[in-house]
Amino acid sequence: MTLYLSPEITPEVIAEAAATGKIAGVKSYPKGVTTNSDAGVVDYASFYSVFAAMEEHDLVLNLHGECPPNSTTSRLNDAETFQPATSSTTTILNAEESFLPTLLDLHRRFPKLRIVLEHCTTAAAIETVKQCGPSVAATITAHHLYLTIDHAAGNPHYFCKPVAKLPSDRAALVAAATSGNPKFFLGTDSAPHPKSRKIGTANAAAGVFTQPYAVSYIATAFDRVGKIDAVRAFVAEFGRMFYKTVEKGWEAAEDVAKDAIELQKEPGVEVADEVGQAEGVVVPFMAGETVWSTSWL
Repeated sequence: MTLYLSPEITPEVIAEAAATGKIAGVKSYPKGVTTNSDAGVVDYASFYSVFAAMEEHDLVLNLHGECPPNSTTSRLNDAETFQPATSSTTTILNAEESFLPTLLDLHRRFPKLRIVLEHCTTAAAIETVKQCGPSVAATITAHHLYLTIDHAAGNPHYFCKPVAKLPSDRAALVAAATSGNPKFFLGTDSAPHPKSRKIGTANAAAGVFTQPYAVSYIATAFDRVGKIDAVRAFVAEFGRMFYKTVEKGWEAAEDVAKDAIELQKEPGVEVADEVGQAEGVVVPFMAGETVWSTSWL
């Protein structure tokens, strides 16, 4: 379980959450950047005492790493405090890169705080995570290994936040995901928005539905670059290591060793055109395309 970073989250709440042994971390959404973020963060400095408590109690800070839309991009001045930049404004294309100085500042202030930069979409984010210490990691979604901004511009089912970026950014994500670097692991960020919320509406819901085929998408993407052997670590090992699932007693080491999925390239599986019924129909990512098949052993 995770908590939602809001004014109600205090150092005392963090201590209580840690004592339960059931709370993994706290998720932070900048205000207005994505679905259900209206109550998100405006000023990270107001939560420094919370972050210090999280560092002390070893809870993870999960960052949706984007600056709010239409805001001035952040930068550090000589005094190492955040000041608004005057040369540009934040759009959906630069919102993630504009947020990276905030990530670096939080890491500098709280070097032992475990931070996950969620659903990276840019080469800049990958390089920033690499330059941080071992307490900072990042997730990469299945769909961002395939998409660029051109896909999202032409298909509302491929529109998500953070939006897909340039082909060079996609290449950086694929390289990081398949690299065997434990800083990078799968975070699906799957969003089952009904078809009616994606098509025929003035404001398409942001999100891509990948959950039923998430591992299949990963296997297919990894196979395309000759890295099928790297799937297990990216999907099932690095995330567990970072979250300390065995050390915290959330699962037994012997159970982790026994869990296995069989992957098959041939004959593969065709992604369903739709999932669900009536008003609940959802269109999966890559509908109608053939991907690697999976089955539990």
